[in-house]
Amino acid sequence: MAGPELRYDGQTVVVTGAGGGLGKSYAIFFASRGANVVVNDLGGSFKGEGGGSAAADKVVEEIRAAGGKAVANYDDVVNGEAIIQTAI
Repeated sequence: MAGPELRYDGQTVVVTGAGGGLGKSYAIFFASRGANVVVNDLGGSFKGEGGGSAAADKVVEEIRAAGGKAVANYDDVVNGEAIIQTAI
């Protein structure tokens, strides 16, 4: 017998590397459970090359299209404080 679904309504979650892979999956999961999600991604390759906002923006659009709440953030995780400011 399954218990009630774990919910995150009213809570904010920051997911780094959320433009793809596991980060994207986590961002979509938390949003589907009611969390406000900060989708953080530099837009670069796994080797740290390149950059851009497209990856994070696409995930935010996907979350919003499903009825969730999300904002994009493009800061490097070295700037953790800036990422948290987006969440606040």
